[in-house]
Amino acid sequence: MSRRLVVLAGLMTVSMLGAGCAREVSYNKDVFPILRENCLSCHKVGGTGLAKSGLNMETYEGLMKGTKLGPIVNPGSSVSSTLVLLVERQAHPSINMPKDKPPIPADQIKTIRLWIDQGAKNN
Repeated sequence: MSRRLVVLAGLMTVSMLGAGCAREVSYNKDVFPILRENCLSCHKVGGTGLAKSGLNMETYEGLMKGTKLGPIVNPGSSVSSTLVLLVERQAHPSINMPKDKPPIPADQIKTIRLWIDQGAKNN
């Protein structure tokens, strides 16, 4: 086997092993601070976001309950979670989040996605 193929095979192995070794994302340490910074000004008791949508993001339980229309987090599937659709601004402009604020940075959205894909645990 040529040296180039050996190097390529090694890189592919490391890449595949590394993909499964993502650290567990913590709701309390990683996700809630993002929500607190970007969402809680509206989605809390007395907030306009809670009044309009029914979504209270002050607690894990409130987030997982979702809106008047149902859950926005589908544990295990960020692709089918409305929360991701909204923060990535892929929904209708009138409901993209956060409202009247800059978009959530891509690295923070990646953290939310990973947390959801890992089961959206209350950890």
